[in-house]
Amino acid sequence: MPDRNPNVMEKLKNIQVELKAPKNLFNSFGKYNYRNVESIQEALKPLLKKYNCMVTLSDDVIQIGDRTYIKAYARITDCDTGEYKETTAYAREEAEKKGMDASQITGASSSYARKYALNGLFLLDDTKDVDTEEYQSQTKKPAPKKASEPAPKTDNASSRQKLKELCMKYKIEPNEIIIACHLRPDSTEEEWSKAYDYAVKRYGVQ
Repeated sequence: MPDRNPNVMEKLKNIQVELKAPKNLFNSFGKYNYRNVESIQEALKPLLKKYNCMVTLSDDVIQIGDRTYIKAYARITDCDTGEYKETTAYAREEAEKKGMDASQITGASSSYARKYALNGLFLLDDTKDVDTEEYQSQTKKPAPKKASEPAPKTDNASSRQKLKELCMKYKIEPNEIIIACHLRPDSTEEEWSKAYDYAVKRYGVQ
């Protein structure tokens, strides 16, 4: 049971210890689990009720040099006292992204920044998320080959890998390509190649 009148820092500490926000979403293309803002919010709700707190999220648009950034704020407020604790996180907007209008680019940047503001506030660990250096270094390591196994088809591995690297480089959501091109784990080389060409054409990248 929490103290009778704990302050906002005490309540935040308790929520950080008790919060369980597993990476309950799976990206079938990149083969990784992840969480999003909605996942964190859903896990938070019972604890906010328990400790009589509320969390609010907001954004500012920040211009730094010739770059535009979204600065997200995640704030937890003690409803008993009005005290609050706040963290911030930044995400840079792409100058242009094919297939997305300005509002979609801003919305994607906002979601990214809000997620990491929440991560900082509640000590959520995203060590192996797709946008971390550790994840990217792991995905670049070739899997060990067993002597008894036949060598994989070079072309198939190449097309799928090329598409994965394209998505990571330009921050394209892989699921959009998977759904649009009806890809499956056992898709043929020709299907992966068509998906790559589709991504290049749709997003104007190479």
